[in-house]
Formats: sequence, C-alpha cells, structure tokens
Amino acid sequence: MNRPIVVFGATALLIVAGAIAFRPSAQAGAPRLPKDDAEILERVPTGSTDPRARREVELRRALAANPGDLATALKLARLDIQQSRARSDPRYLGYAQAALGRWWDDPAAPPEVLVLRATIRQSLHDFVGALADLDAVIARDPDDAQAWITRSVVLTVRWRYDEALASCAPLERLSTPLVVAVCIGSVESVTGHAERAYARIDAALASAARATADEHAWAASTLGEIAIRLGRDADGEKQFLAALAVDPNDGYVLGAYADLLLDTGRAPEAVRLLAGRTDNDGLLLRLALAEAKTGGPDARAHADAIGARFDAAHLRGDRLHVREESRFELGLRHDPARALELAIDDFAIQREPWDVRVYVEAALAAHRPDEAKPVLDFLAEHHLEDPRIAAVAAQLRTGGAP
Repeated sequence: MNRPIVVFGATALLIVAGAIAFRPSAQAGAPRLPKDDAEILERVPTGSTDPRARREVELRRALAANPGDLATALKLARLDIQQSRARSDPRYLGYAQAALGRWWDDPAAPPEVLVLRATIRQSLHDFVGALADLDAVIARDPDDAQAWITRSVVLTVRWRYDEALASCAPLERLSTPLVVAVCIGSVESVTGHAERAYARIDAALASAARATADEHAWAASTLGEIAIRLGRDADGEKQFLAALAVDPNDGYVLGAYADLLLDTGRAPEAVRLLAGRTDNDGLLLRLALAEAKTGGPDARAHADAIGARFDAAHLRGDRLHVREESRFELGLRHDPARALELAIDDFAIQREPWDVRVYVEAALAAHRPDEAKPVLDFLAEHHLEDPRIAAVAAQLRTGGAP
C-alpha cells in the first residue's frame, strides 16, 4: 500500500496506486497480457452490484468491438488502474496495459496514453521509463498538469525531493490551490516540514468550495498520514474517516486506518474494519496481523492465506509487495532475519515512510543495528518525522538497547 498518484479523469480526480515494491526484469513480474481476445481475465458474478465491475465489462466489450477507440481505451485503462489500487492486485495493471495495447509501444502516442503508461510503469518500478514518458509529455505540452503531478510523485518515491518540489511549481498556474497544496505538502511532509505541510493542505481544503468529493478524500487521506507522522493520532483518524465517508471501499485509506488501529492497540476494531476484505492482499495482511493479536478463530487461516499468496508469487518469479512481505515475515512468521533482508531490498527501490519503518523495525528485531546504517543515514539527511520510527531509530543508534 503506497502513496497514491492522482490521475485526472475527464471530470474528476481519480486516486490510483503508487509504486509496487518490485523492479521487474524483462520477463519476471511484468504485467501479463492476454494472448487473444477470448482469454478470460476475470469472472464477474452474474448480477454483480459492483458498478465498477459492470462498467469494466461494458468498456472491455466496447473496446473489443472497436480496438482503435482511444477514448474507450483510456477509460478502461483508468478504471483498471483504479481496480489495481482498490484490490491491491497487479493483474489489473496488466489489463490496463492491454487496454492501451495499440499505442503501448508508440513513442508518438497521445499524451493521455503516455501519462497512463508512466503511471503503470512506475507502479512496476520502471522509474526510468515512467520519467521518460512524463518528460516526453511535458516537452510536447508544458501545460499538462497530470504529467507534472505524476512526475512529482515518482520523484518523491525515489527520494529526489528537490526535483519533486520543482515539478509542483507549474501547477500553480495549471491547477487548483488544493492540488498545489497536496503536491507541495506531500514532499514537505517527508523532509522535515510536516507541520507546515499539514497547515498548507488543511487551509487549502477548508477553502476548496468547488473541490470534488474525490479531491476532498485525496487531501483528507494525505492529512491523515501527515497527522500520524506528527504524533497526532486522533487527527489522523478523523481525516481517514472523512476520506472513507467518500469511498468506504478505498483500499489505500482502509490500509492506513488499519495500521493506525494496530499501532494504537485497537486490533479488534481493525478486525471489524477489514472483515470480508480478503481479496486485497494488503488488507488481508493487516487483517491477519490484527487477528494474531486478538486470537480470532480465523487468525491461522488468514495468516496461511497471505503466506500462500507470497509463496505463489515467488513461484511465478514475482516479488510485487516486498514491503508487505517484510511485515508478514516479522509479524506473522516471526523471522526477523528474513524480514530484514526484504526490507533492505525494498529500501533500495523506494523510501516512503513505511519503507523506512519496516527497515528499522526488522533491524531492531534481528539484533543487527550495524545493518541499519543506510536507513539511519537517510533519516539524518532528510529529517523524516515520525515518532514510531524515531523511537526505533534511537534504539538502533545505541546498539539496539532500549
């Protein structure tokens, strides 16, 4: 579950997945494309009440009937990216790529295709390819707000903070004050200016009378994360609930809220929050962690289920959720050495707050403070604020002593 990227649809902001903790090789881990139009990708139950599932079926049929319909292809790709985020299921990134298949390898593809291609590529940790696509869009159209904001998010994940802030600057003339505030605040919040970032976004949200519901939810969830890193758990909870009031099935926010409940000793509430959401790997992991604390009847089954998903991914040559797997190894398999190995691999790829946290927690649990030097140096250089990370880092700096 990673920092979201904002994708501008025709009339609203859609929040989709951030980077997945894996850099795929040319073969392993790349999104699988169907070999022909008859291949079944996903079965939707007859009479499904999920509007996104029904819309997906409609768009897929329309695109099959007219493969050159760019407008339909873009709608379907955006919806598949949304589904990937909601379900924590990278298969949908492959479906999004398939939707854009006619234009996927075209260097002169329309800008809308290049931006979505960049979103998919960064989600699979092809950061070089994603930035190349975004730079190509900006070279053709310096006023493409989506390209600038996506570029900022990618650069933030890659801890290139000065460049990320520079990518927010054009939004001052291209987008709304709320979008600008979240763009800038997202970078400030991980570089030692979290209080300023919170105040900036909060003020912009309060005055954003014309913001869409999705924009409100995006800003609120960002505020929730910043509040928690400031040690203001009650404010964080308030913001997460505001975001979930817009979309109760937002997988990213559900995961962040569940983490807060786990951190504050409210595992039974986390179980209730996540009950029945086992199709989302990130939420299943948190459910299993919560049930391990409560001793619920499904604790063992859910722990085995998420373990089986990681094991199956290894057999396929995929390592799509390294950070989440590190949490699994530490919290459920109780293997801190393996958790540390995974956390180190993850930290080499992306450095969001949770990537830092799994690293320091695994190093402490494994009693290997010397191997935490890269993450401790990172904290000293960039001044990431988070009381839970700070507490563990302090122990590591003293050799692991409490």
